Amino acid sequence: MSAPITPGAAAGRAVTVANLGPASAVTSTSVAEQVGDRIWTVTSGVSPIQVGAFDPVTRTVDRLLTLPTGAGAWAMTHVGTDLYVGLYTPGDLYRIDTVSGSATKVARFGSFIWSIAATPDGKIVAGTYPDGAVHEYDPATGATRAYGAAVPGEQYVRSIAADATTIYAGVGTKAHLIAIDRSGGERRDVLPAAYADRTFVATLSLSGTRLAAGLSPTGTMLVFDTTDLSNPVEVQTPDGDQYVTAITVDAPTGDVYLGTRPSGTLYRYAGSTLERLGSPYDGAYFNRILVDGPVIRAELTSQVVEFDAGTGTFRGTDLGQAGLPPAPEQPMGIAATATSVLVSGKAGIQVHDLAAGTSARIFLPGEAKTLTPVGRDVYLGVYTLARLWSMKPDGSGLDEFGRIGNEQTRPTDATYDARSRTWLIATEPDYGKYDGTLTEQHLDTGEREVHRGVVPQQSVRSVATHDGIAYLGGATRNSLGTDPILPEATIVAFDQARNRTLWEVAPLPDAQSYSDVIVHRGLLYATTDDGQLAVLEPRTGEVLSTAVIGTGQNTLTIARAGLFGTDGKRVFQIVPRRSGPPAVTTVVDGLASQIYGFPLITTSHIGDALYTIKGRDLVRIGNLPRAK
Repeated sequence: MSAPITPGAAAGRAVTVANLGPASAVTSTSVAEQVGDRIWTVTSGVSPIQVGAFDPVTRTVDRLLTLPTGAGAWAMTHVGTDLYVGLYTPGDLYRIDTVSGSATKVARFGSFIWSIAATPDGKIVAGTYPDGAVHEYDPATGATRAYGAAVPGEQYVRSIAADATTIYAGVGTKAHLIAIDRSGGERRDVLPAAYADRTFVATLSLSGTRLAAGLSPTGTMLVFDTTDLSNPVEVQTPDGDQYVTAITVDAPTGDVYLGTRPSGTLYRYAGSTLERLGSPYDGAYFNRILVDGPVIRAELTSQVVEFDAGTGTFRGTDLGQAGLPPAPEQPMGIAATATSVLVSGKAGIQVHDLAAGTSARIFLPGEAKTLTPVGRDVYLGVYTLARLWSMKPDGSGLDEFGRIGNEQTRPTDATYDARSRTWLIATEPDYGKYDGTLTEQHLDTGEREVHRGVVPQQSVRSVATHDGIAYLGGATRNSLGTDPILPEATIVAFDQARNRTLWEVAPLPDAQSYSDVIVHRGLLYATTDDGQLAVLEPRTGEVLSTAVIGTGQNTLTIARAGLFGTDGKRVFQIVPRRSGPPAVTTVVDGLASQIYGFPLITTSHIGDALYTIKGRDLVRIGNLPRAK
């Protein structure tokens, strides 16, 4: 449990703290496996992890158990009636006896298990992150074996499959398909050179001698014959889909079923024909496709759906309603409007109604990394694919109206320039790619300007705007799977009207990322991921002062009472001085925030209070001390 939350002694006022309950609660899953007549799945991003068995006949989760470790799971397989679950944070491997319902931790493979598969002789092979390694566990003896990195320097074994002699490891962020001899450990890359520009071999399915592999970010599937891996058949999904999120090779027929994103479409590849079966809803994320004779089912983010071949429609069951209850998750974004506080997470947004004191979950096919209230609307920067959405403060009217493109995938920060009616979004590029963007979405005209590389050789981590100038904080790590090009991050001032850089500085030596930038009372404040603060002159970039405000990432916000921030442990106030660095005083301590990403804080609609995260709860901080 988190430490008690207490007002800081330095505040000097009777600060009030009100707990508004779980910030965001969700039933979110990332993987599933059928054992007998049950479809087993496991929650992700919530604590504790819950494993549930779904009965397709009654459409209920009739068995439920809790795992004592881990933050979630991306990997499942089974041997007989034993279910194996690979976790992340840490990378624990559990065996679940589906007959008795008992769960036993049998191995640990680092910090993150991305993929597991069962071999024909009953062993479990696993792919891990960030070491990009392959491991094996033998249930008969309890012994483990390390095959080492699939490709030295690559971080992900995102997918894995195995037959009697060979382990197939799908690697990223530079795509490889590595065939590893199970006996001697020798390996070779069997991905044709024509596909070397892909980021991931993200999905694998093997049945007999038929191996199907999904490649990102082009939505391509390759079908190999494992007796001769030199000449795979290419299957290109249509309509601009970029990801093949699930593949199943049906053993009796050899047909291949695949699910794609962002459209959320289910396909069947039979013979040499790719047939579109349908989509349960726009943006559906297929975790697992299950073929049981004539019946086709799929497990999605929070549903199990069954496809009716006769009508071409899907019948869905919400797992939360079926008996896998929502649980508090690690929040990803926060914003306050006149009527609500919005907290984003996996596949949805929790809308906290301020008048009623209640909250409700709104489904979103993606993760809203940024939320920007503008008038009667809220604008969302959504991962993946850097998608742009809008909605009303009550969660209604959800609408996707654009994508940033330019190989961008992860919005990192956003702000609004009222003078030009422009929504500004900072982004990080796709896995293994370089150069983030500043996107100017003009809300009056609908025009979109994308400035890639505006912070040279970096991703764009943070953005602020004042008097028509955008201030951009860089991050030397361009994207996951890349090495920094520059020794330190920079801050850029960018003239929005003239589309030109005014100045670029590196205000703090060795800083790798500027987690936030903000303009307050004529000064530019910038925080780093290692707890430093720089105060700059906005017109020139001159560094006026520096200070240490903590040990980690910090996020800032402006209220009526002044400039505030949080590092996830406490809320603090930054008070400028006539000379020298600003004073930093603790307002509230003991937050122990459990968030996914950067610390979260926002100001109420009228500026009289702050909202932030304590543990996994949303709290309101009022009666703020005024800067003198």
